[in-house]
Amino acid sequence: MSDKRKKIKQLEVMVADVVENTQETITLILFTGNDLLDYKPGHFLTIDPHQFEALERWTNYLEDKKGKKEKPRAYSLSSAPDEKYLSITVKEERYTQGKTMYPPLLSPILAKRTPKGTRMVITGFTGPYTLIDPVPETLVHICAGSGIVPNYSIMKYALRNYPEMKHRLLYSNRRWEDTIFGNELLQLQKEFPDQVELVFSFTREPKSGLPVTCYNRRVDLNMIQEILPNKNDSIYVCGPGLSVYEKKAAKKEGSKPSPRFLESVLADLEILGVDKKNIKNESYG
Repeated sequence: MSDKRKKIKQLEVMVADVVENTQETITLILFTGNDLLDYKPGHFLTIDPHQFEALERWTNYLEDKKGKKEKPRAYSLSSAPDEKYLSITVKEERYTQGKTMYPPLLSPILAKRTPKGTRMVITGFTGPYTLIDPVPETLVHICAGSGIVPNYSIMKYALRNYPEMKHRLLYSNRRWEDTIFGNELLQLQKEFPDQVELVFSFTREPKSGLPVTCYNRRVDLNMIQEILPNKNDSIYVCGPGLSVYEKKAAKKEGSKPSPRFLESVLADLEILGVDKKNIKNESYG
C-alpha cells in the first residue's frame, strides 16, 4: 500500500463551533479527539451524505434519478496543519437552471443546519492542490469566491513556517460582504507586511476605505499582469469552473460553453507566456 493510501482514513469528529463568514458561508470547527492530524495545507476531506438521517429521502430520490450511488462530497480544509483543530469552510450551493442538473445535496445542510455538538464521520486527507516542496520564493494566488479556502490554509501555514516566502493574492468576489476571510486576510497583511500583498476585485459593488488595491471589475489580463511581474513565479488558481453539466449541454448544442473564472484565468496566463508547470489549479462549482 502506498504512503498516499495510508494517510486516507476515517475519523469521527464533533462540531465544536460554527463561525459565520458570510451570508452564504460558514466555517465548521471540528474536534477530533486525540487523532493525529496528518495533512498538508491545501488538502481536502470528504463527507458521505448517507450518514445523515435527515437526508435519507432526498439521497434516495437523487440516486433513483441518477441511477447511481451518491458520492461523498469534498471540502477543502481552511485550517492549517499546525493548528489545534480541523476546520472546513462551506458555501451553500444553489440550483441554477442551465448550469446545474440537480439541486445540491449536502452543502445546504452543512452551511445552514449544522449546530454545535453535531457528530459526523469524515474521510481525509488528500488532494494535489498543496504547498509544493521545496517552497517557492514567491507564490501568486488567484482566487474567486470559496476558491480562497485552500489558499488561505496554505498562506497561514507558509507565513508561520517559511518566513522567507512571499505571497501575492488577487481575490475576486461580488462585493465585500461576500469576501470569505476578508478581515482575516487584511490581518495577515498587517502582521506580515513584507510577505503579503493583497489585491481585491469586486464585480457588483465597489468598496472604498480598504488598505489594499481594489478593482471594480472582473479579473482580467491586465490585473493578472500587475500581480505577476515575474512569469516564472509559482501560481495557484482556485475558483468557479465549468461544471460537467455545462460542458455536456454545450456539446449537445454543438457550441462551446462560456468560460468561467478558472478557464478565463488559465487562458490569460497562457497569453502571458506562463509555463503550465508553474501553475496549480482547482475548480469549485
